[in-house]
Amino acid sequence: MNQLILEQALNGLQFGLMLFLLAAGLTLVFGIMDMINLAHGSLYMVGAYLAAAAVAASGSFVVGVLAAVVGTAAIGALLELTVLRKLYTRDHLSQVLATFALILIANEAVRIVWGDQPVMLNPPEVLSGPVDIGGFSYPAFRLLIIAVGILVALGLYLAVTRTRVGMWVRAGASNREMTEALGINVKRLFTMVFAVGAGLCALAGAMLGPLLAVQVGMGESILILAFVVIVIGGIGSIRGALVGSLLVGVVDTLGRALLPWLLRSFLPGEVAAHLGPALAAILIYLLMAAILFWRPAGLFPARG
Repeated sequence: MNQLILEQALNGLQFGLMLFLLAAGLTLVFGIMDMINLAHGSLYMVGAYLAAAAVAASGSFVVGVLAAVVGTAAIGALLELTVLRKLYTRDHLSQVLATFALILIANEAVRIVWGDQPVMLNPPEVLSGPVDIGGFSYPAFRLLIIAVGILVALGLYLAVTRTRVGMWVRAGASNREMTEALGINVKRLFTMVFAVGAGLCALAGAMLGPLLAVQVGMGESILILAFVVIVIGGIGSIRGALVGSLLVGVVDTLGRALLPWLLRSFLPGEVAAHLGPALAAILIYLLMAAILFWRPAGLFPARG
């Protein structure tokens, strides 16, 4: 039982860190640019497909990940320049409708290029087996995902809070007119922020692709979780996105693994098997409601 809890806790950590890659880009766009981008999950899908195509062409998983990140970042920058920039001054309803249309366009574009069937994306062979950690075996690729997530989270936090570009981004979000008066090109800065967010989506898609199905519409379900994360953590907060992602990842994973087992102790097995996953799916929303009741602005709201 202890090994099961440890394994599921690591799975939750791995899922939470990958969820952070999506939520970080989304919270930057939403919190800094005041833009509700429902098509953020579509960039995650495109990144996974580009990674699968690049791995199939090159035979290298590293090349596939790099190609996905660069390609999706370029697509994100082009999208911001041509479509999304015109929506910054529009109300949120217009942004929701426009970016929902982008979801439909992205799904159909992927169908045209890759078809309806799921695409295979395999992890590198050297990381396909388990690793022994003090008598406990855990998949090596999942450990790589955890390491990549931690490194990206640390690098992103330092970039936003400790670098000159990060200071410009925070200044542009706080007072755009004053920042432009100081000679900083805020439009170019926001394009860069959107491209970075798109690249993080692609990294998440490429790393999760070998664990989940790379298929049309894969971004919609995970987008909902990303919005839950930024609401829990605080809109515009990188630290909040990290903490919220870890909470959602661990609660969701442990809930799905342990709730059916707990319910079997006082309910028939068949009832527990059906009721457990249903209750586990509700847990993260109960968590969000409880946190918002306690802290309406989220755990770590961004300061202006």
